Amino acid sequence: MEPSLKEKIQNKTQKIEEIIYSYLPEETGYQKTVLSAMNYTMKAGGKRLRPMLMEETFVLFGGTDRELLEPFMAAIEMIHTYSLIHDDLPALDNDDYRRGRKTAHVVYGEAMAILAGDALLNYAFETASKAFRGDERDITVAKAFRILASKPGIYGMIGGQTADVEETEHQIELDKLIFIHENKTSALIECAMMIGAILAGASEQDVKDVEGIARKIGLAFQIQDDILDLTSTQEELGKPVGSDEKNQKNTYVSLKGMEQSVQDVQRYTNEAIQSFDNLGYSNEFLRSLLLYLSGRKK
Repeated sequence: MEPSLKEKIQNKTQKIEEIIYSYLPEETGYQKTVLSAMNYTMKAGGKRLRPMLMEETFVLFGGTDRELLEPFMAAIEMIHTYSLIHDDLPALDNDDYRRGRKTAHVVYGEAMAILAGDALLNYAFETASKAFRGDERDITVAKAFRILASKPGIYGMIGGQTADVEETEHQIELDKLIFIHENKTSALIECAMMIGAILAGASEQDVKDVEGIARKIGLAFQIQDDILDLTSTQEELGKPVGSDEKNQKNTYVSLKGMEQSVQDVQRYTNEAIQSFDNLGYSNEFLRSLLLYLSGRKK
């Protein structure tokens, strides 16, 4: 019997975690506490969506050299995890639970959580640099490294987070909310899928098309996250629900309403899938995964 999509995702997640864990630092030395805090949050589970999207886009374009791919898979998850550690801090969202476990600042204290986030961001680039081999492949690695450096930065994730923080408790227009969502959420998804395409040797046009697909999937993903924050439970999500309302955050639902939000999740997903089909390459699991993300319950 063919495994279900849920079973396929679980199997792939387990294999991805084995890859990620192989790159985590050993908890020794005078800096042991920060290493422990890094690993505590990295091993808290999660969807491992970004390395999965990276890997499946790599497969989509016929990539075979996993020595190039796997350091970047670990690195993107480190960057994502650092952003979660910092998001949960009292100065930002002030959440005590993430992925069903107490957050790093609750377990290790606020100062060590800040350092653990800083350390994961830096260690992500140290990890990705292991893909360099001193041969002709390094040109491709450098292109991927550039994306890894830019998409989480001031013109990507950090830029979106900045606007999000500044506009908390302020009513904003839809275009600014789209900017926040495209940068705070879509940018890392773009990063993951673009790197997968680049490392597989995709053309510049294909990489650009993948960026557009990932941006719309990221928007659908974030709007669905806004919906779940109002409709799900802490047990299902593994983190507090209602935190957007508690923190007086601008959300898609607060601006457009629940019904329109549900419709727009489907619209952005459909547009992304149409563009995906137009690429002319085939990866049925990746296509199914992109569809699944908009209808997820956690």
